[in-house]
Amino acid sequence: MASARSRRSSSKSTRTPDPIRYAVVGLGHIAQVAVLPAFRNARKNSVLTALVSDDPRKRQLLAKRHRVPFTFGYDEYERCLEQVDAVYVALPNSMHAEYTIRAARAGVHVLCEKPLAVTTDECERMIEACREAGVKLMVAYRLHFEALNLEAVELARSGRLGDLRYFNSSFSMRLRSGNIRARRELGGGSLYDIGVYCINAARYLFRAEPVEVMAMSVHSGASALREVDESTGAMLRFDRGRLAVFVTSFNAADVAAYRIAGTKGHVRIDPAYEYAEGLSGEVAIDGKVRRLRGPKRDQFAPELLYFSDCVLRNREPEPSGVEGLQDVRIVQALYESAETGRPVALAPLDTGAHPTARQRVDVPAIRKQRLVKARSASA
Repeated sequence: MASARSRRSSSKSTRTPDPIRYAVVGLGHIAQVAVLPAFRNARKNSVLTALVSDDPRKRQLLAKRHRVPFTFGYDEYERCLEQVDAVYVALPNSMHAEYTIRAARAGVHVLCEKPLAVTTDECERMIEACREAGVKLMVAYRLHFEALNLEAVELARSGRLGDLRYFNSSFSMRLRSGNIRARRELGGGSLYDIGVYCINAARYLFRAEPVEVMAMSVHSGASALREVDESTGAMLRFDRGRLAVFVTSFNAADVAAYRIAGTKGHVRIDPAYEYAEGLSGEVAIDGKVRRLRGPKRDQFAPELLYFSDCVLRNREPEPSGVEGLQDVRIVQALYESAETGRPVALAPLDTGAHPTARQRVDVPAIRKQRLVKARSASA
């Protein structure tokens, strides 16, 4: 069979191109409740073709539910790659690099869950492997396609908020005991898992990159979280006198909100980062307040639709692998600051494009899914 690269080469044919064939690699909670059912809303250009898991029973049940023709164990990954054009990597953070690089070497495009990897070295190797193979790499930042977040982006860039001054955010949950996000060797930690949302939002709202960061991590003594940062407070300094401040926690009530303020007004989104419910917020400009509301939508099908379109049209995706690299650079710098008690300067990095309203994709919400040998992260 032709590789994804050759099969998806540019063509002058007017025939409607075949949909991109995907394998979902890793069948944990996020895959089951969001990624797998999203293919129903993405069938215009994306088709779920294979599942990869080390649990035969899970593979069997989910393949039957979603009518997936092929299933493979992790030891059969190369065989799986012969059947697909793209993979959606939904594995623990520590496994992202290996499975992305192996896919790239087989000529298969990669849509990878956030964070892109655990270290900047891993990110750079992933980016280089995809570049050398001529395949696309996108980090799965679903909020780059979500209506309310993109409305905040457009308000921030329009100047209607005045000169932007600060961003603040809180993102917390009570992490369920035994969850992989509390295991250091798997790339766990509150900054890696939920802090990247705050970092990424600050960057796309300011449309800029931080030049210096500071952080402090604290621990209440919860034994289940002893391997990772339980709670972290962070500050990112941008040029032109702009600050981003946020707190993440694996041991606090559910909160997922941000605010960006300028000299003329502010935008607040609360909840801002969730996918299991509708988002809402408000914008206040010159004392006039307007409510923002977004019904519950499928936030994962838009990623698939957009990424498949990038493959079919040979366009570079936004968010790119470099976008994922930058957030991991910042996470690592924040951990360094928390350990040393000192601010850490960041060298400039051009990440290219930022999300715009043109990337908005609205699709209906998916139905609640019955889990197969998986549990949600929050208690």
